[in-house]
Amino acid sequence: MNRRWAARLALVAGVGAVAVLVVFAGLASLVLMAAAWAGLVLTAAGAWWMLTHTGWIRALAVLLMVAAPLTVLYLYSSAGLLWVVLASLGLWALAVLAGRAALTEDSPPGMPERSVGLAGRPFLIMNPRSGGGKVEKFRLAERARALGAEVVVLDPDRHEDVAELARRAVARGADLLGVAGGDGTQALVADVAAEHDLPFVVISAGTRNHFAMDLGLDRQDPSTCLEALTDPVELRIDLGRIHAGEPADGRPGRVFINNASFGVYAEVVQSPAYRDDKARTILEMLPDLLTRQSGARLSVRAGPLTTDGPQAVLVSNNPYQRGDSAGLGRRERLDTGALGVLCVGVGNTAEATELLLRGGQGRGLTEATAREVVVDCDAPVVAVGVDGEALSLPTPVRCRIEPGALRVRVPRGRPGVPRAAPPMDWRRVRRLALTMGRFAAGRDRA
Repeated sequence: MNRRWAARLALVAGVGAVAVLVVFAGLASLVLMAAAWAGLVLTAAGAWWMLTHTGWIRALAVLLMVAAPLTVLYLYSSAGLLWVVLASLGLWALAVLAGRAALTEDSPPGMPERSVGLAGRPFLIMNPRSGGGKVEKFRLAERARALGAEVVVLDPDRHEDVAELARRAVARGADLLGVAGGDGTQALVADVAAEHDLPFVVISAGTRNHFAMDLGLDRQDPSTCLEALTDPVELRIDLGRIHAGEPADGRPGRVFINNASFGVYAEVVQSPAYRDDKARTILEMLPDLLTRQSGARLSVRAGPLTTDGPQAVLVSNNPYQRGDSAGLGRRERLDTGALGVLCVGVGNTAEATELLLRGGQGRGLTEATAREVVVDCDAPVVAVGVDGEALSLPTPVRCRIEPGALRVRVPRGRPGVPRAAPPMDWRRVRRLALTMGRFAAGRDRA
């Protein structure tokens, strides 16, 4: 479907969603919409109260979260209008999907790549524990050795310094470094590769593989990543680097390939109980952290932006797609030369409800980009999650971007990073449908 017809379908389906309510429900449609809105507000408010309270208040909040939508559905059903609401919702979903499809081609192009020759002495580090044992499951070490790579499989029973292993390999003449493991291990070896301007290969053998996803690699079958040794193209991407303490301390800092998080998440993962019982630890710690009764009080400076007292801060190596405030989706590019900054600061139930209802958009969220971000707090040490690893660092903490610092080799035939579905913009959809329609009509007359 071309963009013109997708935009037109979006407009027709949107009008249809409203028409179904008006025609079949009449004046009751206003009541239906009011009931739906009230149910959403109460459900979102209940979620906030559940996260910020304990005991009987939390129990009542959970009850509200369940009762509100069920009550709305009961009202629809008792009025004999449930099918009308479901039909309207279906048309509205179709309108949004078609509208986003019409706008998707406005997304920026992908990262530039160049063809390169093959490495002569590739060196790969593999963690057998990552991803539930993907190294063994996909016979990655055996396959890599068959392609001429030197492979070190880490000993799961003892700690090994992967950065030092990489440096020794470089000293022996390695001309490519790679890792089959989690993002934290990837970052440590990527730092060594960037230091020596050597190409780096990512093998998606971790659990979530966020970095591999943003490079467009196949996360289901990590063995396909080894094609970067036989049919590669090369990308130049940025690296984030985090420094602890004052600039004069002379420390080189630590690389992050995904993000550094401060506040609620970083405080929770620091808890000794987190590894044994994640869900219970989160529920026990969240009320005090979200209401600022515990944890450090953060302040953030990112270019002209200054934010005081956010509950959570996420600094990412390049910004995440718009609307993905949790940092769970993709970064369309890793070469923009800017850090992404997300600050969440919710002061009351109204702000929390707005944030939840608008899908991570609202007064409680501040978004920015910057070359350098400084995070400080009212304590000499702050909890930080760096690519998922829990650390405690002296304050202030500085994050900066290093543009084009890393050469990454990826398979020429990788799946790629899908274009993002942009936020819905009805004005743009309407303009696109009408403008392209007039253009097509003029062309036909000519």
